[in-house]
Amino acid sequence: MKSNSLKNPVRVVESELNTSIQQPRLKEILVIGGGFGGLNVVKQLTGTGARIWLVDKRNHHLFQPLLYQVATAALSPADIGYPIRRIFRKRKDVHVVMDELLGVDLAHNVAIFPHGEANFDYLVLACGATHSYFGRDDWAQYATGLKSIEDALKIRSQVLLAFEEAEMEADPIERRSSLTFVIVGGGPTGVELAGALRQIATQTIPNDFRNIDTKQTRVLLIQSADRLLPGMPERLSVQALQDLQEMGVEVRLGSRVTDIKDGSISIGEEIILARSIFWAAGVKASPITSTLGVPLDKAGRILVNPDLSLPGYSNVFAIGDIAAINNPKTGQQVAGVAQAAIQMGQFVGQLIRDEFQQKFQNRIRPEFQFHDKGQMAAIGRCRAVVEIGRYQFKGVSAWLLWGIVHVLFLIGFRNRFAVLAQWIWDYITFSKGARLITGKSRPVVRTHHKEFLVPKSEK
Repeated sequence: MKSNSLKNPVRVVESELNTSIQQPRLKEILVIGGGFGGLNVVKQLTGTGARIWLVDKRNHHLFQPLLYQVATAALSPADIGYPIRRIFRKRKDVHVVMDELLGVDLAHNVAIFPHGEANFDYLVLACGATHSYFGRDDWAQYATGLKSIEDALKIRSQVLLAFEEAEMEADPIERRSSLTFVIVGGGPTGVELAGALRQIATQTIPNDFRNIDTKQTRVLLIQSADRLLPGMPERLSVQALQDLQEMGVEVRLGSRVTDIKDGSISIGEEIILARSIFWAAGVKASPITSTLGVPLDKAGRILVNPDLSLPGYSNVFAIGDIAAINNPKTGQQVAGVAQAAIQMGQFVGQLIRDEFQQKFQNRIRPEFQFHDKGQMAAIGRCRAVVEIGRYQFKGVSAWLLWGIVHVLFLIGFRNRFAVLAQWIWDYITFSKGARLITGKSRPVVRTHHKEFLVPKSEK
């Protein structure tokens, strides 16, 4: 067996003085991904007597539903992230490893990592998703997606730099380009991002600049479908559209992006000059799925069995954004949302636990059933749409409900308190508490105002 970054969890080390005594080997459960799905698998496995390895390429769990608020300077990264090790600090059976899965030898129950291999008895893949540019990966360099804290910080710097550039830009065309923000995709992320950007321009920073009127900032939301938030009831889609338009967001329904270049985006034959373009139009499964040799759908998700196991491999499961499965109640594919990942994680964790207790000796495994608890999207200050079962909410009540739900699902008391306190402060003062441009980013100004800088050629 090769040495590996997981310290070869299946190797049994025996004392030289007791070589004749064989200790029973612990079952090894390998969970890849510290998102909603992976965490809930591990939580369900308490007291199984197995050794659990939770592997993630980052050391923190990320609360993705609030990621757009980091991108728009409402929250800091630490408000929506929590160290994975701290979550399981009291669980002696859980070993957290910061590493990246490269592949899996399904036939031999071996996971492959950069520095070696690790055996497993059960494997749960909860690797998440990445951006999908629908075959135009060259657009990625011009249209930033939003899936990680790094993405959020990049967008935050880009947004804040845009206003700094416009403040010093003398050329009206370049200034207009700096003050134009385009979001591609009318799902929850796109809607929330568009509303937040417009709110920054009209409520947060108008008094901070001298040479520009930030209220003239242009925010465009491009949606290929005929309505926003396609997964929600049409009544709430109409309300979201109305709210965005009242805030000053330009919404283009039934529109398709035909090209994206540095500083411009094409919608059909129309070319819009914009320095800031953000992508919220589609996702695809983690690239690891393409290495497994199992059936995939068009988005690269694994076509799992009803019990979320991989076809032909009953001890390997896929959950969350990398699993493609239909809800038996509706016949519709289960969406890649947080509540689905949580329920899948709980289901697989309980299933493995039951098998440890030999509950399936005389019957087949149960099938996963998704229980839709509703959907919600915040659009702006006192504006949101919420669907919970047969109940629908909009306006202030929906906005308050959205906030309560998101605070309750954050991990850690500090995070809940910090987010709630920041939201209350923002509501009272109309400010954004995390408006910091970090890294080596600098404004790019084509023609400076002569009141500040006189070109060297004119001196």
